[in-house]
Amino acid sequence: MWRWVRQQLGFDPPHQSDTRTIYIANRFPQYGHYTPQKFIDNRIISSKLMIDTPTSPVTSGLPLFFVITVTAIKQGYEDWLRHISDNEVNGAPVYVVRSGGLVTTRSKNIRVGDIVRVAKNEIFPADLVLLSSDRLDGSCHVTTASLDGETNLKTHVAVPETAVLQTVANLDTLIAVVECQQPEADLYRFMGRMTITQQMEEIVRPLGPESLLLRGARLKNTKEIFGVAVYTGMETKMALNYKSKSQKRSAVEKSMNTFLIIYLIILISEAIISTILKYTWQAEEKWDEPWYNQKTEHQRNSSKILKFISDFLAFLVLYNFIIPISLYVTVELQKFLGSFFIGWDLDLYHEESDEKAQVNTSDLNEELGQVEYVFTDKTGTLTENEMQFRECSINGTKYQEINGRLVSEGPTPDSSEGNLSYLTSLSHVNNLSHLAAGSSFRTSPENGTELIKEHDLFFKAVSLCHTVQISSVQTDSIGDGPWQSSFAPAQLEYYASSPDEKALVEAAARFGIVFVGNSGEIMEVKTLGKLERYKLLHILEFDPDRRRMSVIVQAPSGEKLLFVKGAESSILPECIGGEIEKTKIHVDEFALKGLRTLCMAYRQFTSKEYEEINRRLFEARTALQQREEKLAGVFQFIEKDLILLGATAVEDKLQDKVRETIEALRMAGIKVWVLTGDKHETAVSVSLSCGHFHRTMNILELLNQKSDSECAEKLGQLARRIREDHVIQHGLVVDGTSLSLALREHEKLFMDVCRHCSAVMCCRMAPLQKAKVIRLIKISPEKPITLAIGDGANDVSMIQEAHVGIGIMGKEGRQAARNSDYAIARFKFLSKLLFVHGHFYYIRIATLVQYFFYKNVCFITPQFLYQFYCLFSQQTLYDSVYLTLYNICFTSLPILIYSLLEQHIDPHVLQNKPTLYRDISKNRQLSMKTFLYWTTLGFSHAFIFFFGSYFLIGKDTSLLGNGQMFGNWTFGTLVFTVMVITVTAKMALETHFWTWINHLVTWGSILFYFVFSLFYGGILWPFLSSQNMYFVFIQLLSSGSAWFAIILMVFTCLFLDIVKKVFDRQFHPTNIEKAQLTETNSSIKCLDSMCCFSEGETACASVGRMLERVIGRCSPSHVSRSWSASDPFYTNDRSILTLSTMDSSTC
Repeated sequence: MWRWVRQQLGFDPPHQSDTRTIYIANRFPQYGHYTPQKFIDNRIISSKLMIDTPTSPVTSGLPLFFVITVTAIKQGYEDWLRHISDNEVNGAPVYVVRSGGLVTTRSKNIRVGDIVRVAKNEIFPADLVLLSSDRLDGSCHVTTASLDGETNLKTHVAVPETAVLQTVANLDTLIAVVECQQPEADLYRFMGRMTITQQMEEIVRPLGPESLLLRGARLKNTKEIFGVAVYTGMETKMALNYKSKSQKRSAVEKSMNTFLIIYLIILISEAIISTILKYTWQAEEKWDEPWYNQKTEHQRNSSKILKFISDFLAFLVLYNFIIPISLYVTVELQKFLGSFFIGWDLDLYHEESDEKAQVNTSDLNEELGQVEYVFTDKTGTLTENEMQFRECSINGTKYQEINGRLVSEGPTPDSSEGNLSYLTSLSHVNNLSHLAAGSSFRTSPENGTELIKEHDLFFKAVSLCHTVQISSVQTDSIGDGPWQSSFAPAQLEYYASSPDEKALVEAAARFGIVFVGNSGEIMEVKTLGKLERYKLLHILEFDPDRRRMSVIVQAPSGEKLLFVKGAESSILPECIGGEIEKTKIHVDEFALKGLRTLCMAYRQFTSKEYEEINRRLFEARTALQQREEKLAGVFQFIEKDLILLGATAVEDKLQDKVRETIEALRMAGIKVWVLTGDKHETAVSVSLSCGHFHRTMNILELLNQKSDSECAEKLGQLARRIREDHVIQHGLVVDGTSLSLALREHEKLFMDVCRHCSAVMCCRMAPLQKAKVIRLIKISPEKPITLAIGDGANDVSMIQEAHVGIGIMGKEGRQAARNSDYAIARFKFLSKLLFVHGHFYYIRIATLVQYFFYKNVCFITPQFLYQFYCLFSQQTLYDSVYLTLYNICFTSLPILIYSLLEQHIDPHVLQNKPTLYRDISKNRQLSMKTFLYWTTLGFSHAFIFFFGSYFLIGKDTSLLGNGQMFGNWTFGTLVFTVMVITVTAKMALETHFWTWINHLVTWGSILFYFVFSLFYGGILWPFLSSQNMYFVFIQLLSSGSAWFAIILMVFTCLFLDIVKKVFDRQFHPTNIEKAQLTETNSSIKCLDSMCCFSEGETACASVGRMLERVIGRCSPSHVSRSWSASDPFYTNDRSILTLSTMDSSTC
């Protein structure tokens, strides 16, 4: 009971959770946000419980309530979207064996001990111990691409006692107990045992990783399986590899909190100064108790300390508007509404999959413009998860596949000269097919028949040397001719332990050597339409030390043959025959093209040789001690004296424009790291083909480190090599084991090596290791902004760890997309997401934050200055309605629309010039220097407002026609009017991209202020207890001197700002300003600016054009764009961001 109570209170979390559903949470305040507590205090202070101030409680309470309400609605909406997404997973239907039948339930309701049925191509809803499958041996095949990034087929087996229980009725009679270890995150480790009771006898069977089906994996090549749930919910290995999601905060929010603290110090300082000066002023008796304001007896006897505190709090309330509380609601609205532009951008829409970009967290929009490191998965993120056979080298002749036929690049028996001639005609093949099919294996070609035999032997090696599985759906309509056949890949469905193997077997099938399956120890191959059966004698499995695999088969003629396949570095040294030198040259040529290469060789055994090999293999495989070492020795004894057949070249098909995107990221100053679970050779090959590694790079390796001392020594060698080598660019390759050692004791040395590498590849990475690497970079002294992008469940941890997480909606499920901040369909979309959306979002919100502090300084500083002229009596300069509506109505819309629509430079230019991204990196627009400039500007404008009004009309007693002079409220209204016009015009000066919406809200805000003031002061409202502003505004506007003062002060304030902008753009332009003034490419048809003008210009038009050129202004109606087909990334700009016209006419 006590534990249950602690669980409900959150002190003792439950041991097991069945779901991952995130419910709507009103995060108030949101963790990590800095909201000064003083706002709540101000409401209490001004509620007349402690003191009496000129401002109403509504003045401070209404903006606070508005901020809280809007923030809660926005956060609640985003949490509701996550709740819906989680329900799709937790509510997925599954079949469970209960009460002797199959019952449909939801995945979140699976309990430990339930027997679950999973059908072909379905995802396992929990971690299951395999009980049985539709196969007699109880085996099944799964893919774990969403867990470890590997697309290979893995085989799992059930214990013999449960493998025979293939029906629901039989399983219902099963009496067994599974004992296993507590849940842990290691995907490849599982230990347990199953105790089965049969006929009053207990049978104990060990359980290992081969018996465990992991949640998130997918069943392949098996009709159905039954498994018992051992880990469910958050105890599954997939869930344990998730990093607990923390609240992410952008760099802008951190800067904003710093600025708020500074302004809080300014607020407190002003309140202290005012309080001290008040008592200094009242030290004279005539000011302490004037004749018209006599003190009461209670006031004379009250404590001076309490009176001092009361006055300090009163000034705190009077000046509290210098803290821009409405900044929070505007930022929340800007982020929420601005996030829709990503989803509306047609350039981020993928037509093939019908997927558009998604925004799961709008709080990080501006962080897209600050990324310094990109950590990307490989499989499914950079690649399409598709291998394609491209070229091969057979007996020293290079071929490539064109339209399903092999084409040679050298002379052949049919064509003694010329290049790219077809290997042979189909009729010639048919005439020789009976000879090739019946011939024995020979190695020295003498005629056309021998040529056919060589290729026949090469592709037989490809078709036999593998661990490929084939689906049960087969067909007999297989092509009967080599190098060109009617074979359709859809007729046979291959599943391979390596994607390379699948591509090679499919290629051999297209050329007439078709692997049609195996039954037991027999492998069946169709050669030229004739079925041949080979007996599989032994498989010499692949291992990273040998870097090759082999099979020993018995041919139909009785010959014992060894077929070997592996990396050229492991095959060529063991060869004693074949075209070794020519093949080596071809392999290097394939590698330069970024293709994955494998060499093929064979060896023929005599009966005596095979008997010796068979005996040695049996002894090594049954040894109880040093089994691995003995097997390695036997494999080395077998795989020697080889005859080289040739080499294959397979392309791991990259996603479209991956190379261009990575190069653009590099130009933008972003370092790209690839984190993958794949093998070292595969990862490096893809890195070379996608441009992550260049051929000119000096590739450093930190691999297979066994101890801390060995790792430290190797890191020291790499550091010295970097210092000594005069190579511009270095690349680093590190595997998961070595990385664990490096992060344990040598973080500083490892980071020092990484900093000097322009590209880093981490292979054989566990999911949590990916998150640890990102964490290491995040906490480094530079504290760079990181971005992680991936498509599988194995990428969720790094996506949640990085400052910005992006999920790819690919072929490995939706776990990454659901747990990410943003989701896109292809890696290439990352360029526009960062260079365009990220750039715009950052510039917009940076200006928004600075502008809010500026306009609040303009607002409150005259209030502070006014206290010097009212004996610090805490008299307010503005009416309370103006105090409330200044940030909510009068000045809110122009900056909000600016923060949504501003495009200070054309999107096409931003994407074509990634170097412009460097100008906004490291939060440059919110640096302390820029912040001080805006703050100083606000103070200077405030001084002009106050003292300009004071000296121009403050002492004039004959301004009104009836002889009355301006009073307190008229003076304050004049200051307020000048302020509203000036800060709105200042926003207009900052705007570069004008739409009808900008015009409406900018000039409409000024018009609204005038109309509102006329109605507010022109009517006696019955629901107002006092109306100090009655007829004040009308009298102010009836004065010509007031109009003159307004125009003069507004012009004075803005003139200084314009002069500074002109000076900076002429003599110290930034790269962005240069891009605004320069014809960046042929898509902009203007010679002297980005704006076009008609021929009939007035005399003032040239001056206006020069001014717009200097300021960088562009009207959308004047811009003419015509994108050329050669433009990179996107040939047409269909972005919803581009609100301007898109005609192709010239100026």
